[in-house]
Amino acid sequence: MGEGSVDLIRLEGEGSSVVLRVLGREGGGEAGVLVGEFLVDTPFVRGALKTSILPEDLRQWQQALDSLDAGRDIAWREGQRAPWLFIDLDEDDDRCEVTLKDHSMSLTTVTVTVPLVDAWFDDAYRRLDLVWETWPTEV
Repeated sequence: MGEGSVDLIRLEGEGSSVVLRVLGREGGGEAGVLVGEFLVDTPFVRGALKTSILPEDLRQWQQALDSLDAGRDIAWREGQRAPWLFIDLDEDDDRCEVTLKDHSMSLTTVTVTVPLVDAWFDDAYRRLDLVWETWPTEV
């Protein structure tokens, strides 16, 4: 993680990764909007996509984590103004397909397969808590 940034989402392994890095508040102010970027890195595709993150997005990510932890696939921010993130679990393997869809700017969709082991969930909840602690909001 870079100085002043927190990786809210970090799915990686087998030479591929999907990361949502929170960079700080929009304009450096005290408002609830955070600035972040999705980073996708595979042996075939590499890219970055800027995004805004609202307090409601963080609450919905908590719900998405709970669903994933219960063994259900998730669609985070689907139908919203921001890039959409889908995670489909492979029930026969400790892997998942992560799909990032930019429906408004580049009109690009990327799907990456990465391992998803039980230990990932503790780290994911810790990352969410760290974002809330680093950029508290009353919204």
